[in-house]
Amino acid sequence: MSLRLGTISREEHLAFVRSRPSVSHMQVPSWGDVKSEWRSESVGWTDEEGRTVGAGLVLYRQLPRLRRFLAYLPEGPAIDWFDPDLGRWLDPLLAHLRAKGAFSVKMGPPVVVRRWDAPVIKDAIAGGRARRLRDVEPSWYEPRAFDVAERLRRAGWLQGEDGGAGFGDVQPRYVFQVPLANRSLDDVQRGFNQLWRRNIKRAEKAGVEVVRGGYDDLPVFHDLYVVTAERDRFVPRPLSYFQGMWKALTAEDPNRMRLYLARHEGEALAATTMLTVGEHVWYSYGASADHRREVRPSNAVQWRMMRDAYALGATVYDLRGISDTLDENDHLFGLIQFKLGTGGQAAEYLGEWDFPLSKVLHKALDLYMSRR
Repeated sequence: MSLRLGTISREEHLAFVRSRPSVSHMQVPSWGDVKSEWRSESVGWTDEEGRTVGAGLVLYRQLPRLRRFLAYLPEGPAIDWFDPDLGRWLDPLLAHLRAKGAFSVKMGPPVVVRRWDAPVIKDAIAGGRARRLRDVEPSWYEPRAFDVAERLRRAGWLQGEDGGAGFGDVQPRYVFQVPLANRSLDDVQRGFNQLWRRNIKRAEKAGVEVVRGGYDDLPVFHDLYVVTAERDRFVPRPLSYFQGMWKALTAEDPNRMRLYLARHEGEALAATTMLTVGEHVWYSYGASADHRREVRPSNAVQWRMMRDAYALGATVYDLRGISDTLDENDHLFGLIQFKLGTGGQAAEYLGEWDFPLSKVLHKALDLYMSRR
C-alpha cells in the first residue's frame, strides 16, 4: 500500500498525537513554538483511504547566506518503524524535504534497542566486569531494531557517532526510565534502593514540602537553575526560554508542562519541570541549591513527580539522558548513579541518523560542528 506525505495542520497533527499511546514531547506541534529559532512544519502520512497513519514535526535551520536548510526531526517521526518496507515512509519524506530546500535530514527513530534492569547494572559495577553498558548483557533487546538499522543503512542513511559516552547525538542515546505500568506505587517505591528510600524519609521528617508551581514561579526555578549551571559547569538557558516553553506547551495541553518546587522552611531548595504526552512522562529540567542538601529536596521532588505521573495514567517515568559509562572514576558516572537508585531501567535508543541530500553542504556542516 502506497503512502502520501504532505504538510498537515497543527490540529491534524495534534489529533494524531492524541490517537497514540504517546509520542516524544519533541514531536508535538507546540515544540516548534518552543524552538523559535527554527522554522517548523507538521507533516503527515496518509494511506489510500485518506487516514493519517503517521506524523512528524520538522524543524528547519537555515544556512547563513543560503536558502538551504538542515531539516531535523528530533526523536521522530512517529511512523511504523517496524514496517519491512521503510521506503514507503521515508522516501516521500526525503522528496518533500528536498523540495523545501533541505540539504541534509537528521532524525531520531524512537526505537529502543536494549534495556538493562537496575540489578544487572549494579552487579556489573560491583564486579568491575564492564566499563560501559554496551559491554553488559542486556535484560531485554528488540531484534527488530537491528533490522531497522540495516534497512536505514541500505537506503543511504548514516548513523551518527555516539561520542564514546552516548552524547554524540543531539538527543541522548541512553536514557533511564522507571516503568509504571502494571505496578502499584508501593511496588515502585520498593524498587528504590535503601539510600533513595532513606532520603525520601529524611526529607519528610525534615519537613520538605513539594508543591506545584506556575508561570509566576519560573524565576524561582531559574535562580536555582543558574546555581546548578555554575556548580555543574554548563551554560544555562535564559529565563525567557522557560517562559516561552511554558506558554507554548500549556496552551496546547494544560498538563504538557508542570513545575515543581521543593521547599524547606519557606525556601525553595530544588525545582524541576515535567513534561507529559499521553502515557509517557519526562523529567525535563532539574535545579537545586548548594546549601541544605542534607534535607534531600531532590529525592522528595522526584518521588512527588513519580506519584503525579502515576495519577495521570503514565506507563513510564523517564529521567532522560545518562552516559553509558560504568566507570566510577568517570566524571559522567554520577548521571547513572543517582538515577540507578530508582530501580528502573537503562534504555538504549537507535540513535540519530543523517541523510545528506547535498553531500557538499552536509560535509561543510559536519566540519563546522566539529570545530564548534
